[in-house]
Amino acid sequence: MPNPTPTESRPSPEALLEDAHREQRGKLKIFLGAAPGVGKTYEMLLAARKKASDGINVVIGVVETHGREETQALMQGLEVLPRRAMPYKGRALDEMDLDGILQRRPQLVLVDELAHTNAEGSRHPKRYQDIEELLAAGIDVYTTLNIQHIESLNDVVARITQVRIRETVPDRIFDTADDVEVVDLTPQELIQRLNEGKVYAGEQAQQALRHYFKQGNLTALRELALRRTAERVDDQMRHYMRKHAIRGPWAASERVLVCINEYPAAAELVRRAKRVADRLNAPWFAVYVETARTHQLSGKQRERVADTLRLAESLGAETLTLPGSRRIADDVTHYARDNNITQIIVGKSVRPWWFKPLHGSVVQDLVERASGINIHILAEDAPLPADDSAHTPSTDTANDAITEHSEHRLRETILTYGNTALMVAGATLLGRAVVALVDVPNISLVFLASVLWSAMRYGLGPSLFASCLSTLSYNFFFTEPLYGFTVANPGQVLALIFFSVVAVLTSTLTARERQQSLSARDQARTTAELFAFSRKLAGIRKLDTLMAATAAQIANMLHVDAILMLPHPKTGELLQVASAPAGSALDEADLAAAAWCWDKNQPAGRGTDTLPGARRLFLPLRTGQGRVGVVGVSRDIAGFLLAPAERRLLDALADLAAIATERIRLAKDVDQARMLAETEKLRASLLTSISHDLRTPLASIIGSISSLRSYGPLYDDAAREEMLTNAQDEAERLNRYVANLLDMTQLDAGALKPKREPCELQDLVGAAVRRTQKQLSQHRLKLSIPANLPLLLLDFVLMEQVLVNLLDNAAKYSPPGTQIEITASRHKFSVVITVRDEGPGIPPADQQRVFNKFYRVREDADHARSGTGLGLAICRGFVEAMGGRVYTRNRTDGSGAEFIIEFSPEVVAELPAETRQPDTP
Repeated sequence: MPNPTPTESRPSPEALLEDAHREQRGKLKIFLGAAPGVGKTYEMLLAARKKASDGINVVIGVVETHGREETQALMQGLEVLPRRAMPYKGRALDEMDLDGILQRRPQLVLVDELAHTNAEGSRHPKRYQDIEELLAAGIDVYTTLNIQHIESLNDVVARITQVRIRETVPDRIFDTADDVEVVDLTPQELIQRLNEGKVYAGEQAQQALRHYFKQGNLTALRELALRRTAERVDDQMRHYMRKHAIRGPWAASERVLVCINEYPAAAELVRRAKRVADRLNAPWFAVYVETARTHQLSGKQRERVADTLRLAESLGAETLTLPGSRRIADDVTHYARDNNITQIIVGKSVRPWWFKPLHGSVVQDLVERASGINIHILAEDAPLPADDSAHTPSTDTANDAITEHSEHRLRETILTYGNTALMVAGATLLGRAVVALVDVPNISLVFLASVLWSAMRYGLGPSLFASCLSTLSYNFFFTEPLYGFTVANPGQVLALIFFSVVAVLTSTLTARERQQSLSARDQARTTAELFAFSRKLAGIRKLDTLMAATAAQIANMLHVDAILMLPHPKTGELLQVASAPAGSALDEADLAAAAWCWDKNQPAGRGTDTLPGARRLFLPLRTGQGRVGVVGVSRDIAGFLLAPAERRLLDALADLAAIATERIRLAKDVDQARMLAETEKLRASLLTSISHDLRTPLASIIGSISSLRSYGPLYDDAAREEMLTNAQDEAERLNRYVANLLDMTQLDAGALKPKREPCELQDLVGAAVRRTQKQLSQHRLKLSIPANLPLLLLDFVLMEQVLVNLLDNAAKYSPPGTQIEITASRHKFSVVITVRDEGPGIPPADQQRVFNKFYRVREDADHARSGTGLGLAICRGFVEAMGGRVYTRNRTDGSGAEFIIEFSPEVVAELPAETRQPDTP
């Protein structure tokens, strides 16, 4: 057995980092059951009592006994932390006191029911999140869980029991647990416990027996629990092997690997692997290793590899393609040991006698290197003759394309070998020139340059041709007797032999390094392009732009014609939304394949088993949430098929596009939900405003008028005048409210078009003051309006309403007897108008929101009830419509608020020089 390389004997850095991270956290142990009532809480309490007897500080955070006396008895002697009462819909719910546990800091805490949903108002919505916080604090946790609560098994359990479980736990919580103990009970024993009333009582127990607790259900759930735990144990074993650099495999469970090649017998290898895996009841994998030879395969061989991998996938295998290194056997054994493979199935191909000395034997290398792994070797039979009856017109087209491709390759081959011969001729001429000038004993080294150049430029075949041609040229032109292939000196015969060997080895190694370099460069370029594409997708916000970018990326990277199709939002019919190059169209066969791909969520069209006569290959765009679209690709080559690497690249691009499409749709849904919420909020605010702010003046008006009509003669003149004045005031107030609503409707509809005309600011302020005389009657008004301000191009009516609303707002929120001030000034080319009051001011957090519709500052809710909450919103809408801006801030001395209106130079009307007064300093 060969010695392990340093890479093989080194522990996995990822495993070591994961363990280092675990050391800083608490330990989590899950007591897993197949169904309620198997005794998870009982076993957890037994384990906790044992820990307590060992001196561990154990407390109970939350344990649900469900009235079972034997469970309650086990709690005796353990410290129980008090729970926290959480108000919920008029009653109190007892929840685990997370902060109390963190403050108490025990070594071990018992937290029952891992999948529990916390009451509203708790720090975390789920109990498993509480447990994560406890683990992060270094506290060990014991908890319980039923198998039906694991997220990935939710659908499986629902199909078995016909009951959808709403409370689930992410798989990562279960997978990262330090220990899982299965609390197992046979279905018969569990049903007996149910009949004895130890799980549920009375009618509830009988109902459970008729529905959830059927023997078939319990058996299936029990198998799920055991299998899920076995999978986790298998993951733990592989993690341990990587951490301790154990080469493996450890045959705790069977795992089958089949190696795919480009030969016809590969399909039989896959079917054999399927039968072996079924007999062993084991998972199985199909692997194809890409090497330098992969780039030299014919189109038919590439197609056979792709078909074989698809066959393996359809039979249930996990398929993948590995980038190869120098030895295929090393790549296969490394993968096998990393994944704990116990059985490898490989085919023994029929090769020429010279192939093994030149390229080696993969089968023999596997047998030598895969110690501890069973190797199944299947001898390949001779391929069956082709069926000539399958000749169709489409075959003629494909044959024509193949013939054209062959002619092109023939021209390239002639050119390649011709260039190689010219390079050797050049080396010969250079060598003859050097020998004519200087006596060089090792002139043969000149030919190695041509060999290396051919290997780096063209690969193995031309470099071997250069080696042979160089040997003949060296013999003909540089060994005695010259100009002949006879060698007189036996020493020169040995020199020729060594030269030939060195030339062949050099060409082989150089060609191999060239192929590996090309493969690495291609993979690096593909990775860089995928990374750039993913970054580009992250910045796209529109679906049309995303589809166009995806089609262009697929066409550019795979050199294909790409078409993206999405379903119509109403009819569900597939629609072509993007193509590269532009203008690509679909025929009936392509449309049928695309529809089938969308309906069945499976590939269809060219190269598949479904509608293979289509010109394009169609793949579904899908995410974890479901399908989102279809992508189709084709080339202008009859019978084209994607190579395995191209198919993987297309899958990667499709996955990126699907995720980006889902993100855009989710963002659109979020925006719509936010808009609906805002609309609902505005509707509720409008109803509240109408129901209160409009009904109040109406009630006052109706009351005054009805009193006057019913009891008019009983009132004196002063009383009647007071009632009429009150009715008029309320009517004017109602008129202002209705005007505000109409103005806001115009703003929302975008129907407001200001009628601009030159306006004197003094006239605007005067008109606004006259309209608000009653509101300002209990305040002192101060005006500071310079006479030399320029005219403003404004809508007089709208601007007057803005000032009226600001003055009305100042009067509402300022105590009686305080001063309200209006000032105006000119700053360079702009004009600023300020309305100041001496009220309580506006909290900084509300200074932007006061301009929102129906918004009222909470601290001033009593004052705000005298208005609709639309006045300031209308001010902002009117001012912005006239080319200005309005904002608010508190006064620097803290004595109130001020609202600032600023108009840009476009609003300032310049007067002729002879009529314009100078600015005040």
